[in-house]
Amino acid sequence: MESLIVQREHEGLEFSYEIIWERGFDGLSGALDRLRLPYRKICIVSDHNVAELYLKDVERALSSTGCPVSAFVFPAGEEHKNLSTVQELYRYLIENRFERKDLLVALGGGVVGDLTGFAAATYLRGIAFIQVPTTLLAQVDSSVGGKTGVDFDKYKNMVGAFYQPRLVYMNSETLKTLPCDQFASGMGEVLKTGLIRNRDFYGWIIEQQAQIELRNPETMDHLIRECCRVKAAVVEEDPKEQGVRAILNLGHTLGHAIEKLMNFQMLHGQCVAVGTVGAAYLSYRRGYLTEEEYLQIVRTNLAFRLPVSVRGLKQEDILGATKSDKKMEEGKIKFVLLKNIGEAVLDRSVTDQELLDTIAILNEEA
Repeated sequence: MESLIVQREHEGLEFSYEIIWERGFDGLSGALDRLRLPYRKICIVSDHNVAELYLKDVERALSSTGCPVSAFVFPAGEEHKNLSTVQELYRYLIENRFERKDLLVALGGGVVGDLTGFAAATYLRGIAFIQVPTTLLAQVDSSVGGKTGVDFDKYKNMVGAFYQPRLVYMNSETLKTLPCDQFASGMGEVLKTGLIRNRDFYGWIIEQQAQIELRNPETMDHLIRECCRVKAAVVEEDPKEQGVRAILNLGHTLGHAIEKLMNFQMLHGQCVAVGTVGAAYLSYRRGYLTEEEYLQIVRTNLAFRLPVSVRGLKQEDILGATKSDKKMEEGKIKFVLLKNIGEAVLDRSVTDQELLDTIAILNEEA
């Protein structure tokens, strides 16, 4: 078993939890036992796709805790990451008499983790939950850091809370069943991680493309752990996105706008990939990146089967959608640019015309 502690002390211990990497679910019960939480019931929250693959295995693993284990399963897809699904989960928990000291287990990808975390943060003003991420995107990004939330009227993650899990348990074997488009979506967040804080890691990803595409276990172990180390370091420094944590949003301003306008028909990591190309182009126009560095980012996206453009959307609509992003501050977008590969910065001076020029490039490269 390998693990990493995510911990922040600020006038006392603010939060501390372990990320555990395993190959299988057998260690899950023991990991929970070490937490010494006072739960008497466990509810596994999952979607239909993941439940079909892994729910029985996780129920079996948790049965050795001696506590009753039940499951709430909802339809898969971003379109179900909303307050209606949260209400159904609340109703299930109330009808089954879940109390504040009981436990929720988020079994699935980013949608499941975000929704379960938000429900945990708000049910009875807070109930413990753990993350058991089953997708690459969730393992390298969304399961770590305590950002929870749901979409509201197709506005991405507009309702949410910062609420840290008590444990993140990753079973790398789940990547074997991950569809190719979901794997590529996860790589959108992986590449983002290298671009914002680790130039050497970004270079390693490019060098290891063949092994990554083969999902070589040792290669994937290193990739996931490095992403978690970067994410954990940023979260420990700035857990509630008051400053440096915002760099994790590279590609997300344009990405979320595209995701919304495409009615979530493009996966999150695919939209982030397009947004990252846009941020790289704007960084190049500002003189931060060389033309070759910008083109390398484009080529790397394509190498990992990630889009670098979007079709069928009006430039003005994309610009307008960025204005409703939750990262707006005093009417200005907090845009993440790249000073260098491996060094991200926040910028509040990006103009509408710069964004329109960038959006035009994304369309031109279709």
